Amino acid sequence: MSTASGIPDFRGPDGVWNRVDPSEFTLRKFVENPETRKKSWAMRRRGGLDAQPNAAHKAVAEMWSKGRLSACATQNVDGLHQQAGLPDALVIEVHGNVHRSHCLGCAETWLTTEILDRVAGGEADPHCEHCGSVIKPAVISFGEQMPMLEMERAFAAADECNAVISAGSTLGVYPAADIPLQAARRGVPYVVVNQGNTAHDDIANVVISGDVTQVLPAIVGRM
Repeated sequence: MSTASGIPDFRGPDGVWNRVDPSEFTLRKFVENPETRKKSWAMRRRGGLDAQPNAAHKAVAEMWSKGRLSACATQNVDGLHQQAGLPDALVIEVHGNVHRSHCLGCAETWLTTEILDRVAGGEADPHCEHCGSVIKPAVISFGEQMPMLEMERAFAAADECNAVISAGSTLGVYPAADIPLQAARRGVPYVVVNQGNTAHDDIANVVISGDVTQVLPAIVGRM
């Protein structure tokens, strides 16, 4: 969904995990290894926080403005759906949001830009000023528990919708990929839009292979 905004995906041909070993970014390593934390904060500093919504994000927001969207469950952590105009209450971020950071000890929270300012000022591995514990971006790491409230909201939305669209996902990561399946199992129409094959192509009622920045505006334009 966000590649056209300059944010690389994770599992595509040019995805992040083709360039960086994902095993280096487990929750356990982040907590236990200062070098992992330094590497993680350095990666955050190199970009992504100033990205802007693209035509796909704007199409989803237009879908809501037309009264045709009940919820937007996303694996993206960039906050671009909200920047495009979706209300916070409508966006369900099952993998977190990179614009927020929190203390793993006392649960104090900050804007990630505040922590990156500390990194830029020489703190390669910033810790909480209140309790001294590790600070982590509010993004789900490998080995970290999924946010229970967000997952409950997502599955509740899947139980209530009368159609579901998956856009810009290979649908290979669970339990997130179970969300649209929850709706499809009830027999509601399931549309998959992605540039390339997905794990749900044989399940969906309609599969559109193409760029989400072109396909989603076309779909919304016909609503």
